[in-house]
Amino acid sequence: MNLPDNLKYTKDHEWIRFEGDVAIVGITDFAQSELGDIVYVDIDTIDKQINQEDVFGTVEAVKTVSDLFSPLSGTVLEFNEKLENSPELVNSDPYGDGWIIKMSVDNASQIEGLLSAEGYREVIGQ
Repeated sequence: MNLPDNLKYTKDHEWIRFEGDVAIVGITDFAQSELGDIVYVDIDTIDKQINQEDVFGTVEAVKTVSDLFSPLSGTVLEFNEKLENSPELVNSDPYGDGWIIKMSVDNASQIEGLLSAEGYREVIGQ
């Protein structure tokens, strides 16, 4: 199971990484493996303010649809357009080309409540 130490994680299986003031969000390697082949990613919150743990979109796999929960409060700035034609990038490269959204963060102190890789390993029993 691939869990980069430089990311923060949620109990809902999202990861978050910062590039300056912008946060990049995706789902974990564990989540994509549990979902199976991802066939569609739907994000309907571009330019919208969302709160921590709000649903910001869905990931559709062959047999299920799963909500995506925001790790932090902020505004969704961008959707990874590569996923429109290649949603399987979430399966093949969940921490790289398979990122899902970029967002601004309203309250950086919320980061304190997110999980480290070690904490997330405990959540998934790894």
